[in-house]
Amino acid sequence: MIQLFPNSSPSINHDGLFKELIETFFWEFLELFLPQVLDYIVPSEVTFFPQEIYSSIGAEEKRIIDLLARVKFRGQDSYFLFHIEPQSSDKPQFERRMFCYFARLHEKYNLPIYPIVIFSYDNPRKAAETEYRVEFPDFQVLQFNFHAIQLNRLNWRDYLNKPNPVASALMAKMQILEEDRPKVKTECLRMLATLKLDPARTEFISKFVDTYLRLNQVEEQIFRAELDKLEPVEQETIMQTITSWEKKGLEKGIQQGLLLGRREGETDLVLRLLTRKVGALSPEVEEQVQALSSELVQSLGEALLEFETLTDLTTWLNSKSPE
Repeated sequence: MIQLFPNSSPSINHDGLFKELIETFFWEFLELFLPQVLDYIVPSEVTFFPQEIYSSIGAEEKRIIDLLARVKFRGQDSYFLFHIEPQSSDKPQFERRMFCYFARLHEKYNLPIYPIVIFSYDNPRKAAETEYRVEFPDFQVLQFNFHAIQLNRLNWRDYLNKPNPVASALMAKMQILEEDRPKVKTECLRMLATLKLDPARTEFISKFVDTYLRLNQVEEQIFRAELDKLEPVEQETIMQTITSWEKKGLEKGIQQGLLLGRREGETDLVLRLLTRKVGALSPEVEEQVQALSSELVQSLGEALLEFETLTDLTTWLNSKSPE
């Protein structure tokens, strides 16, 4: 699979991606991780609130509460809030911060609050703290708890038989052995293919998976071999999804290069993609690509999505050479 800008992970908006995933698949998220709460809330009735921003007393740092959703108790004329906080790094005293969020939200809305944290960092793997206490030798003032979903302590294999779009996405961030990475990517996309979501949601999850399971060249070959083992219908669905968003990403990258007036960057991008698609290029082939006009570079950028071998590339280049 082609991966645009593979070294850009530091710029990923992790919390934003997780927030979009949960907002888009809110009920599926609850069904996967908190099925018990579905017994006492009204199904499909949810209101998402705008992000809350506040400054800590005596500090200049502004903090953002990521996701706040209001749901209704079943059989009652009353509501409560889910506060869901994706956390992509291990922060000291985070449990205290969660209590501060809780206190401010409880004061503002005067509603019960169900606090949840999704820990998505890779390390450390030790269990995260999930409570905040204030106590004295003779008296406990406070014990605050929140529900933790720590992905690096969950085994992806435990979710293989749970056909759920959130599982399809989050298996990519669970506990994975290095040698299993291509297999996990295959299984994420296989599950996605069986869910038959609309194109926009399918594309979002497939890109989410690719963001967190970016494979090197050897892993890509294993991934392709794993795809070949799937049922033909599943293979076709996966390849259609991959081709669709790869083409969009490629076109966007080339357009950005053109807007910046950087033809060299445009050609370099296509060369980089060709290397990932068909393997190392000879100096002669690179020279042929470098000599292409801007229009032909764009045409090559679209055509390479169909290439399987170096021969496909050389055949295409020869067809564009002047007689």
